[in-house]
Amino acid sequence: EVQLVESGGGLVQAGGSLRLSCAASGFTFDDYSIGWFRQAPGKEREGVSCISSYDGSTYYAESVKGRFTISSDNANNTVYLQMNSLKPTDTAVYYCAAGVVGAVCFVYEYEYDYWGQGAQVTVSS
Repeated sequence: EVQLVESGGGLVQAGGSLRLSCAASGFTFDDYSIGWFRQAPGKEREGVSCISSYDGSTYYAESVKGRFTISSDNANNTVYLQMNSLKPTDTAVYYCAAGVVGAVCFVYEYEYDYWGQGAQVTVSS
């Protein structure tokens, strides 16, 4: 059974940090790129970041570039999203997803086959 389980969400003040984890199982982790997406209340889901299974290259949305860092622990089938300098506009449910997306990853939802259940991140002002 394929599973992606997010953890590490919570409530933090603006300027603070959180680290999200995405633990994967049930598929060949090394073959899949992992993406992070988020959905704020009343808004569409948007792509945040991804890490390529091909060479570990990364992509970040402009809104998080310089503040968020994605990394992968292939030995433990886990991907992390370190979020620093958090803003109230980062408040959302964060989802990780896995897909075979090619050598360079982007955060197009249709490229991702497996999805986690989401983790709530709330940033207070």
